[in-house]
Amino acid sequence: MIRPSTMWRAFFCAIGIVLIIFGIECLAIDNAVFVAGVIDDPAAAQGGGGWFQSAQQSGSERVFKPTEWFPWSLLAMGSIVLLYSVSLQQNPS
Repeated sequence: MIRPSTMWRAFFCAIGIVLIIFGIECLAIDNAVFVAGVIDDPAAAQGGGGWFQSAQQSGSERVFKPTEWFPWSLLAMGSIVLLYSVSLQQNPS
């Protein structure tokens, strides 16, 4: 039987790992470009010669440039949440 404390521990562990991964990714990139037209109309994307060619033709894109403090704060929050998940009290069986 799975106890609720085990589920909370796994949930917080997963959230902490995801935050750490996003923090490492933000350290590795200069900017990220999000294109809205690709997901909205996949049939047009395939007819236009591929995902990337139709994405550049649509013109609706957002650029995300992480500031210098952003990846470090994600890494710190992920580490804190991961330590919290390890410190949750485990119920005896």
